[in-house]
Amino acid sequence: MTGAFVAAFVLLAATVFGLVRRHRDGRLRPARGGDVPEAATDRLGPAELGAALGERATLVQFSTAFCAPCRATRRVLAEVAAMVEGVAHIEIDAESHLDLVRRLGVVRTPTVLVLDAAGNVRRRATGAPRKADVIAALGAVID
Repeated sequence: MTGAFVAAFVLLAATVFGLVRRHRDGRLRPARGGDVPEAATDRLGPAELGAALGERATLVQFSTAFCAPCRATRRVLAEVAAMVEGVAHIEIDAESHLDLVRRLGVVRTPTVLVLDAAGNVRRRATGAPRKADVIAALGAVID
């Protein structure tokens, strides 16, 4: 009888974990510094990213070679960058840039960072974000 209770508890805990993760996956949340650029703790420049920043904002995507959601994220971010003038999309291979991954606390791929024109990390998402969410996050950063 005790085994049945343990199994039921494990199933319940796994279900709750899955629902919470599904709810949070791909949501663009304010970065550690919040929405105030002066409070941003992480600033990235062209030397770290390997490419120039966008004039108005930059979408940074951390990916790995065998990540299926990374391909969909790449497509969404490229479409948004093409739609909004002055926005750049930079994809970084997480396995090749472990120092940057550790510094920014990237724990899974895809991870998306939205940078303002100065390179401050203003928004961040773990998982594949929706196109509408990326556009809304850019609107908050560019304004």
